[in-house]
Amino acid sequence: MTVDTVADLLKSNVRDGLSDVAVEQKRAEHGFNEMEGDGGVNPVKLMLKQFFNVMVLILLIAMVVSFVFKDFIEAGVILFIMILNALIGFFQEYKAERTMESLREMASPTAQVIRHGQQITVSTRELVPGDILVFKNGDVIGADCRVFESFNMDVDEALLTGESLPVNKETGVIENEDIPLGDRVNMCYSSTTLCKGRGKAIITATGMQTEIGKIAKRLMDSGENSRTPLQKSLDRMALVLLAVAVISLIIVFGAAKFQIDDMVVLYGISTAIAVIPEGLIAVVTLTQAFGVHAMAKSNALVRRLVALEMLGSVTNVCSDKTGTLTQSKMVLTRFWRPDSGYFKVSGLGFDINGEVTSEETSNVVDKNTLDEGMSRLVHSAALCNMSEVRQEKETGDWYGLGDPTEIALQVFAHKFNMGKPTLTDDNHGWNLISEYPFDSSIKRMSVICGSKQDDTSVVAFTKGATERVLECCTGVLINGQKKSMDQAELQALVLPNVEDLAKGGLRVLTLATRTISKPRNPETKEIMPVVFETFKREQVEEDLTFIGLVGIYDPPRSESRDAVLRCHEAGITVHMLTGDHIATATAIAREVSILPTHGSVDDLVMPATTFDKLSEEQIDKMPNLPLVIARCSPDTKVKMIEALHRRKCISGMTGDGVNDSPSLKESDIGIAMGQGGSDVAKQAADIILVDDNFATIVSAIEEGRRVFANISKFVVHMVSVNVAEVTPLLICLAFKDSFGGIVFPLSPIQILFNNLITSAPPAMALGLEDVDPMQMKVPPRTDKQSLFCFSNILDILYYGVMMGLICLANYAIVIYVYGTGDLGTNCNGEYNSTCEDVFRARGALFVTMTVLLLLHAYTCRDLKNPVWTIKGLTKKPNYHMLASWLFGFGIMFIVLYVPVLNTVVFKHLPITWEWGMVAASVVVYIILAESWKLLKRCF
Repeated sequence: MTVDTVADLLKSNVRDGLSDVAVEQKRAEHGFNEMEGDGGVNPVKLMLKQFFNVMVLILLIAMVVSFVFKDFIEAGVILFIMILNALIGFFQEYKAERTMESLREMASPTAQVIRHGQQITVSTRELVPGDILVFKNGDVIGADCRVFESFNMDVDEALLTGESLPVNKETGVIENEDIPLGDRVNMCYSSTTLCKGRGKAIITATGMQTEIGKIAKRLMDSGENSRTPLQKSLDRMALVLLAVAVISLIIVFGAAKFQIDDMVVLYGISTAIAVIPEGLIAVVTLTQAFGVHAMAKSNALVRRLVALEMLGSVTNVCSDKTGTLTQSKMVLTRFWRPDSGYFKVSGLGFDINGEVTSEETSNVVDKNTLDEGMSRLVHSAALCNMSEVRQEKETGDWYGLGDPTEIALQVFAHKFNMGKPTLTDDNHGWNLISEYPFDSSIKRMSVICGSKQDDTSVVAFTKGATERVLECCTGVLINGQKKSMDQAELQALVLPNVEDLAKGGLRVLTLATRTISKPRNPETKEIMPVVFETFKREQVEEDLTFIGLVGIYDPPRSESRDAVLRCHEAGITVHMLTGDHIATATAIAREVSILPTHGSVDDLVMPATTFDKLSEEQIDKMPNLPLVIARCSPDTKVKMIEALHRRKCISGMTGDGVNDSPSLKESDIGIAMGQGGSDVAKQAADIILVDDNFATIVSAIEEGRRVFANISKFVVHMVSVNVAEVTPLLICLAFKDSFGGIVFPLSPIQILFNNLITSAPPAMALGLEDVDPMQMKVPPRTDKQSLFCFSNILDILYYGVMMGLICLANYAIVIYVYGTGDLGTNCNGEYNSTCEDVFRARGALFVTMTVLLLLHAYTCRDLKNPVWTIKGLTKKPNYHMLASWLFGFGIMFIVLYVPVLNTVVFKHLPITWEWGMVAASVVVYIILAESWKLLKRCF
């Protein structure tokens, strides 16, 4: 079927595409371009998930036991607590999932389409049949489509056909209807990858109507579903706490000599409940959700939660130079010709106004005074170039479309009024015949152009890295004539000038050309037309003539140097892996402080050709890995990541191209570029930088450290509160009432109240703590500094036992010092006259526990340095913490003094003089807490 027929059937136009009205009509008819079941958050599954964990299981058992023993108030409260906990967890996780889903949509593959005559970028989800797709090397094709314009298009269709070799696409009509999928060379299919070239196509099918939709194979990565290391760590913690709960239950039964009645069972269940931090999962979810949201605001989109957890451990960052450390606003400022020396070019940015001046004679060169060699250099800059320079109609400002390096070359050509549009108009008569796009493995690009002025030959123009272009050259263009030279002579002539340009921080490209005679028909001797298939790339890129060198300046971002210095302070080593010349890379690395400003850096800088030849043993014997690797290939990046892994380093790697995918996958954290990155790179990455800025990486690392530090703080807080509750419960097994029964020092409702209602809000406040000023001045955390490291376990046990003993002391003082020492009769059930001392003591213990756990949250703001000092109390306040205190103290007074609620539900009495003991307990707690931190700092 011809392209015009396809366009007519789809009611589209191959030149102008669809109108906005037509797009909406087709979307209403065909729906969004997505697989059924893709993405999305299932609220039902998310709600059910809240009830499937160890912590809720124990609450469920406690509720059932309470119902069995007809303690309906307690059972009702536990049921309420379970539902409340589930709702909190549901809403927080739902919000987090929605946040992650929206970020994945922002980070999802995009497509260039032509609509109403304009080329725009849309999400692949927005594509509809009839859209005109424009794609280039590295794009993931968003829908099934019919090709109508093709320049060297090779598409990887392995995931559909299993064929490892890319398929070259053509525009012709295929007559046979039953041709196999792999032989439909005029079609491209959804989720396949454009390996080489560029082209245009009209979409014929979207969503489930595509070939990949027909086999219901979901390929577009929408994030990982596996458990992250933090989740696994929390799972292990839950199992440990379950074991502790079971052991506590056995201890309770043992203390009762296994004469188990309803009170013993309830006491055992209460102890088990006290072990479990019921609100922990909800707080973790909230903290991660805020972390992801904060990173999104800082222009870093998190695609996988594991990256958020790993960021705090990063020891090495391997960054590209162009666009990440630099502004990617390139301008050609200097060039060199073999016969006329150096020239400087004025003008900044995309402005096409500027002068070209000889550095030797100070003469200004323009279009009318160009010699043959200079003319060829300008032609090469303009024609071996896929970018465009346009002028905004309203403002008159110039802007570029395409690769920044190519835009700089195109602007340079425009300064001579010899830009690509001018050279390809009817007057000049140049036309593009064939294009061989830039290939990172050979680091060069070539085009074949024809001219109306010459019917017998065509001209090849090549640009690329000097060493890769020079190896294809056999001579130099001097005074309009080719002077033959061997490789040694060429290198002796050219390389010193490359070094000179690169030392100024310029990115150096080499331009070359070649005139190729058109082939003749062997029989008729007539000249044959030249098409893409006429010459192979190897034939074009041989016997080239060197034209000259151009130096392109890409200034470092103003924030790059500060960001690198922050990395140094944080114990993070920054490596620059770039395709630029070693002298250019060294100059820029010095500017941004990756390398020392002065002194020799020979042992810190290495060309990829040297690094790639080293064996693993040789690399491992190096004292330090190179900080700068120049002229690196994608394989060099992978080799660097492997070397870092062998040194037990945690690495982050940036990448933007298709070939960067292996290194992004291999690294611990793959970081793709949001603006200039290919779709393949984005899918392979864990984080996407919206602004392609190195400083954003550093901000993301800081946020990762903040999130982990805050999770560590509230885990210590919440679990130590559980230890504090278990301590008096187990010790009080030794105290029996007149009938030999066990008396609750804390009722089950009091335990659940403190675990969820009072403890959870300050824990959430800890999760929202601002970044510590010292956070980026300490080395990355190691394996020994995990969530449940030795230091955190000691903190949990110390604070928990200490608070538990303080509370128990108050309980004992009320009963045995100021009371009668009588534990009453049936004081675990209803209040009676014999239970006054027990209920008052229970009230004193409850208030002391509540006050201490609220203050303990403040202590956990810094697990090492003092907080209960003038300096600590006057540091930047956490307003979330203050709000949680107001809530905690307010609700404590309600449950303590409201009649019926206090005696019937919570099983305690209001306190009076016992407030003095609570105040004394606060002083003792602060002294013991700060003494413990002092001990930690000393040892």
